[in-house]
Amino acid sequence: MNAIFQSLQDQIRSAHALQLPLRIGGGGSKHFWVRPQGSQVLDMRLYTGVVDYQPSELVLTVRAGTSLSDIEHLLDQQGQMLGFEPPHFGPDATIGGTLACGLSGPRRASVGSARDFVLGVRILDGLGRDLSFGGRVIKNVAGFDVSRLMVGAWGTLGALMEVSLKVLPKPPFETTLEWAMTELEALESMNQWAGQPLPLSATSYQNGRLRVRLSGAEVAVRAAMCHLGGEVIPEGPAWWLQVREQRAAGFSAQRPLWRLSVRSNAPPLGFSGAVLTEWGGSLRWIASDHAPAQLQRAAQEAGGHALLFRGGDPFRPLGHPLDPVLMNINKNIKQVFDPNNILNQGLGV
Repeated sequence: MNAIFQSLQDQIRSAHALQLPLRIGGGGSKHFWVRPQGSQVLDMRLYTGVVDYQPSELVLTVRAGTSLSDIEHLLDQQGQMLGFEPPHFGPDATIGGTLACGLSGPRRASVGSARDFVLGVRILDGLGRDLSFGGRVIKNVAGFDVSRLMVGAWGTLGALMEVSLKVLPKPPFETTLEWAMTELEALESMNQWAGQPLPLSATSYQNGRLRVRLSGAEVAVRAAMCHLGGEVIPEGPAWWLQVREQRAAGFSAQRPLWRLSVRSNAPPLGFSGAVLTEWGGSLRWIASDHAPAQLQRAAQEAGGHALLFRGGDPFRPLGHPLDPVLMNINKNIKQVFDPNNILNQGLGV
């Protein structure tokens, strides 16, 4: 692997010297959303494998080109999992691309986001420098938390080479409950339950049906079932997989798909084309032809932001406009890590 690492480093150094755009390539499973520009490809698919795995310590270090499927299979053999339940969106998804996009799945509201599970990273920045941040232990407080800055940066600050992740034990027991409710009733219920000591691990609302997943010790889950009521649905595992991979009804609509992150207690936003609500009400998927400014304004008034997830231009993804202060911070950070702006052009500031 040292030869592959050296080859990738040499390619970045050459691109920096010649000021040639370089696009970081993995499995391509997120190209519907983000696709960098650049005449040359920094192909991460050969930089794969486990660097270190300590099941008893709940820590895994892998190279960025390693597939999500391989990682999940390895963890499953030890009764463990990636806590943030990342979506794949294709069979070739890699851990590097997943973290670069900052994607989390249905379990995010109960255990944290992808960023929360990153302990450390090793990157090659836009100058080809080999940089490491964080570490391989859970209790690590040394220095600035630059490792988490790389999560959701779309590769614009550096190519992720290795990542150390906190993993979780798989819950011993899970079940899914369902109720027929209006959207307002569902939002009120989810927010009410979020303040109670319940083993909630996922929520979804779609087409008048609220579904809740309970995970944990069997005695705790069964006690919660008695407290909440609802109907147990046997297709629970299949449903959460559909939600995670956006295979549920409505996600395949021809209209642009918007991702609105808002306050969990924000009332229904009133847009037609609502596809699904997750994360206790704080994530709302809407398939809509409304003007971007209208959706972004509605999200801002609800305490959050909106971005176009499907149906836009992946070479220039449409996110929520940054205020001048944040924009200036982003530009300064970009200048430090990639002064010639060669990495994943079109995706950053």
